[in-house]
Amino acid sequence: MEAREQFPECKKCGGGVLIPLSDYGRDGAPIEFKAWVCTNPSCGFNIRIDNGEISYGRSISHSTK
Repeated sequence: MEAREQFPECKKCGGGVLIPLSDYGRDGAPIEFKAWVCTNPSCGFNIRIDNGEISYGRSISHSTK
């Protein structure tokens, strides 16, 4: 099955799909679907939850962890 059939299309660029990313909280508890990120590298759209607040459009960078 193709990614386009499983994940929503990015409404910003229309050329990528939004994929879910998970993380771990301060106490090591898993946080599923903390962020959704567009697969189109030139788009960069993302939406995420940080400390209970929803933010979008922040630049994406690699973690040093």
